[in-house]
Amino acid sequence: MALGEFQTSTPEDALQAVAAAREALEGWANTPAPARAQVLFRALEIMGRRSDELARTITEEEGKPLPDAMGEVRRAMNIIEYAAGEGRRMFGYTTPSELPSTVAYTVRRPLGVVAIITPWNFPIAIPAWKMAPALICGNALVFKPASITPLSAVKLTEVFEEAGLPPGVLNLITGPGGSVGNALVQSPDVNAISFTGSTEIGTGIYAEGAQHLKKVQCEMGGKNAVILLEDADLDKALGGIVQGAFGSTGQRCTATSRVIVEEGVYDTFMEQLVQRTSQLKVGDGMAADTDVSPLSSQSQLDTVLNYIGIGAEEGAHLAFGGRAVTGGEFDEGYYVEPTIFTDVTTDMRIAQEEIFGPVLTVFKAKDLDDAVEISNSVKFGLSSSVYTRDLPRAYRYINTVDAGMVHVNAPTLGGEVHLPFGGLKSSGVGQREQGVEAFDFFSEVITVYIDYADTSRTQARFI
Repeated sequence: MALGEFQTSTPEDALQAVAAAREALEGWANTPAPARAQVLFRALEIMGRRSDELARTITEEEGKPLPDAMGEVRRAMNIIEYAAGEGRRMFGYTTPSELPSTVAYTVRRPLGVVAIITPWNFPIAIPAWKMAPALICGNALVFKPASITPLSAVKLTEVFEEAGLPPGVLNLITGPGGSVGNALVQSPDVNAISFTGSTEIGTGIYAEGAQHLKKVQCEMGGKNAVILLEDADLDKALGGIVQGAFGSTGQRCTATSRVIVEEGVYDTFMEQLVQRTSQLKVGDGMAADTDVSPLSSQSQLDTVLNYIGIGAEEGAHLAFGGRAVTGGEFDEGYYVEPTIFTDVTTDMRIAQEEIFGPVLTVFKAKDLDDAVEISNSVKFGLSSSVYTRDLPRAYRYINTVDAGMVHVNAPTLGGEVHLPFGGLKSSGVGQREQGVEAFDFFSEVITVYIDYADTSRTQARFI
């Protein structure tokens, strides 16, 4: 089923969008932040009215179950609400000067034109959590969504347009990242870049941006682990692990892709994990009873099946699933069974590389220290989790695991919009997204000194 036709833009189109943003920048930057907030509050109201439509578009275009798509829309609304509230809290600070008759303080100023480059797996929430803080800080934007989810991007842009955002402040450009995205990164009129996507592309953008002295933030891959200790509430842990591994078909940067189980509870855990996974229903994301919906594309299906084959070749044991689901209604999508591997070692590719599908690898650990060592054995460090009733061990985990977001007795998934989102090592570079850090990234801090003495200064100044 065709959902629409969209322009394959060129680098020249991208530069025209940058020029439009540059032209609109001064008017938007000079709009008082509380007035900018009113536009965002209107966008919040419009998104609420259109939430069913937006969620259906996500499911039709990207494939995730409709309840997950509704959750994504609510997440976008949360960040818009939070960012709008910051319109009256664009705080600087005053501080005593070491000089007499001098006032010293800081103010925030927009960066200028910002390129927003986003992936397909959260086609409304991720753009929203970049756009909202960027707009409230007074920037003009060029938005380049993933090539396979342009309709969601169009509808999100319509929300801001309907809310009264001035022409040119938000510019949507569709097309391939290799040409359109590169044009944005290289343009001297783009002052900053906010990117979410693969580690390979993100590191390239960060390096290119540094050469042009741009401010860059990149949220990249993950290989997130849950550590399950012997004293944990097993039923609670199983619910979080199954949700984290197979919800949204594993197509989340915070998805659970590894479970590290203390050996005393390993056999019981595996028996119950396979039993619970076998009860998941694979099907159309629009169906109310679907647990695991199709992957986003043929390319993603090929990637996941290739990794399942690699796991078998490397000697891991296929404990559940592992096959494409075809025939009848399944021929209309890219379906794969939720898949579990055991007997996995840390040097295997399925243990090290981001698969971005419903594939879970399970490890056995002697104790907490061994489990943390396994968890830290990958190049990524986005999200992690431990299930335990032992508070001292929980704090040892928090203090030693290599992850930007840690959870105790909760899944590896998500986060709250007023807290920073991002990871360590190859999972991210630059300032974090969301929370107060988002406004730090999308604004410059200007330090002001005012000498109000009525005589000339005789004291020496340094630096």
